[in-house]
Amino acid sequence: MQPGGGEDKLLAAVETVQKHCGPRPFDFGLVLGSGLGDIAACVESGVSWGYREFSCFPPLAVTGHACRLTAGSFRGRRVLVFQGRYHMYQGLTAWQTTLPVRLAHALGCRRMLLTNAVGGIHPELAPGRFMFVADHLNLQGDNPLRGMAGNPFIDLSDLYATELFPRLRADVRPSGIMLQKGVLAAVVGPSYETPAEVRTLKQLGADAVSMSLVPEAIMARYLGMGVVGLSFVTNRAAGLSGVRLCHEDVLTVGRSATDDLSVMIESLCRLWFDSGSKTK
Repeated sequence: MQPGGGEDKLLAAVETVQKHCGPRPFDFGLVLGSGLGDIAACVESGVSWGYREFSCFPPLAVTGHACRLTAGSFRGRRVLVFQGRYHMYQGLTAWQTTLPVRLAHALGCRRMLLTNAVGGIHPELAPGRFMFVADHLNLQGDNPLRGMAGNPFIDLSDLYATELFPRLRADVRPSGIMLQKGVLAAVVGPSYETPAEVRTLKQLGADAVSMSLVPEAIMARYLGMGVVGLSFVTNRAAGLSGVRLCHEDVLTVGRSATDDLSVMIESLCRLWFDSGSKTK
């Protein structure tokens, strides 16, 4: 499938999960970004493994990422929750960072919900708000399909399931959740952007900036999965406020999003599965 192999290790992880949870396909996969891992506690009848228990996962970790896989149910749907992700700034390729997506697909998932923490660029994207990813700018200098066998020339013009946005926004508004649609810029990191870089990103059309999510979204589309991206704004991007950026503050603000994120995931499940929405 890709230079470097590793499919045997992936299949071993699939067998382990199916041994404990049965062979029935999972309905969707959920990747939780920095500080957003507490949502995993909402999974019912969950079985958890540390990433290190599977040889297919890179032996790396980032502060704020529990690095655990939980398989269970959420509002009647079988779900795989990846409590933490991988980033290119850890020295990985874009393809390596997509391991959660590839594992979810191998376990039957046909939909992926990708969440992450972002810096808000758009004036209305203040800390504490959510952004529905409508499109992205891949500025990471790599693509997870680079070197892939077969046909990697996929059309990304409708990568994200934007048809869900109006209904999701209306559905969560009574809960006081402000959801805005926008363009996500993905950079490598790990250092935060400079004010000049943020000004450039704004001119390019970015509404928020992060160091994740985009490779996973591309891989999910390549595998024929439906994709929704939900970004939680933990801070204003560099130069847009007088606050000095630090990872600890990102984690702290991210943890405050658990209740609202749970509401949105529940709503999304209902809209995505019960309304006949397209998955691709």
